Amino acid sequence: MNAPRTSRDRDLTIASDHKDAEEAEPPRFMVLKRVTMAGATAFLAINLWTGAPLLAVWVGSEVADQSTLSMKAVFVVMLVLAVLVAAMAVALTWLSNTYDELTERPRTERRAPWLRSMRAEAEGDISSRVGITALERIVIITVYVAVITLLIWLVFFAGSMVPSAWKG
Repeated sequence: MNAPRTSRDRDLTIASDHKDAEEAEPPRFMVLKRVTMAGATAFLAINLWTGAPLLAVWVGSEVADQSTLSMKAVFVVMLVLAVLVAAMAVALTWLSNTYDELTERPRTERRAPWLRSMRAEAEGDISSRVGITALERIVIITVYVAVITLLIWLVFFAGSMVPSAWKG
């Protein structure tokens, strides 16, 4: 037997339908946030390979007292580079975690495979795998481009790596 529907039941049904429609289509500002986060990730990932080393060398050259290489300048370059890379890595991690929360990506265990117990359950459960986010893809692409660029430079533009004294 169906009970007659009250106005309260109708309001709950309408609210439920409205909630389902909101979940199906993300708000417009969510797309803007995701694009902004992707742009910030690309900026940081590219500057991790280019901007940080250049800035570190520039700071080292400003600290150097003379035109020849000194240990003081080398130390400053290493210190500045370490600080910049650490700061960029923290920023990339924060962006990734924020993006995961924004896209409601499920959390998974982030333990390295060699640190897991050998008695642990098999990783055949597909439901536990989440995949790679857009931000992770951006970082992966920048690593590939950086390594390929370095190899091209070493092979074609760096000249001989063998010192002239060894050539005979």
